[in-house]
Amino acid sequence: MLMISLDRLDELFAAVAAKQTLYLPADREDGQAEYRRWEDGVKLSSRLNTVRSAKDFFFPQTEDLVEFKMEGKNIEVIDPRKESEDFVVFGVRACDARSFTILDKVYLVEPVDSYYKTRRDHGTVVTMACTRPEETCFCRTFGIDPTAPEGDCACWSDGESLFFRANTEKGEKFVDSISSLLDEGDTEKLEKINERTRDVLSKMPLANLSAENFGGDKLNEYFNSDKWGELSEACLGCGTCTFVCPTCQCYDIRDFDTGHGIKRFRCWDSCMYSDFTKMAHGNPRLTQLERFRQRFMHKLVYFPANNNGEFGCVGCGRCLSKCPISMNIVKVMKALEVK
Repeated sequence: MLMISLDRLDELFAAVAAKQTLYLPADREDGQAEYRRWEDGVKLSSRLNTVRSAKDFFFPQTEDLVEFKMEGKNIEVIDPRKESEDFVVFGVRACDARSFTILDKVYLVEPVDSYYKTRRDHGTVVTMACTRPEETCFCRTFGIDPTAPEGDCACWSDGESLFFRANTEKGEKFVDSISSLLDEGDTEKLEKINERTRDVLSKMPLANLSAENFGGDKLNEYFNSDKWGELSEACLGCGTCTFVCPTCQCYDIRDFDTGHGIKRFRCWDSCMYSDFTKMAHGNPRLTQLERFRQRFMHKLVYFPANNNGEFGCVGCGRCLSKCPISMNIVKVMKALEVK
């Protein structure tokens, strides 16, 4: 397997950034990590995960869709999109890498979302295997191996070197672009680290969390459960869980009068909001209970029912750490599980 010494990471990043825009997790002043465009002085974070996922690169929180300019009865339609740059997202964890396949099932089916597709076509995802999982992690519940991440190219660290393996054609091009910096490396130490990581994962608090009793054939049992009232009682409807979630895909479309024309944009929306799905006749989900139920039914029942059993959650743990009332999908799964 090809490798590079960790003390040459800046050299590696400079070589990548010379050909494509490079983004990677970097520490903020508050100690959290966020994706940042690499430039000289930006260091790769050692934290397990970023506050917000890499979803932003393909499905941004806000984006302009179209502009209109009107003069009398004449309307000019303007496409605001510019030629997309090629870019690399480095250091994506296995959970976030799996989220892209979930989003692909939404945005790359007919009719294809051309905004999303353009970014996917131009973006290369370089993943990083986990070595220090946190207690909020439960990716293995959904069949994800954090020691063998997906993505175009996967990386592993043994504490001294970084190892690369191309998974796709894009990944092969990425490795080729930095091949002059890489050497053949011994993976014996790496294999022991991966084995130790898997052993740690087997002892984590959520190691035995199972999704086997959820899925599309359990719609009536879960939808009609009398536990939704108690579970949703304290929910603030703040939408934090949806905004940190790497697989949430809902959006709203708005028009804004600039004074010189109209800009139409889309932005993330949340099924936890009282105006979500609101139409001319009103809102079909009038209570927080109904909105709360919608979020978790979609992740655990509706999505797998329509996608060959694949769940709409990747176990990244962000909702566990960010919910202000400590309500999350794990508590819902444990409370609702049909025996």
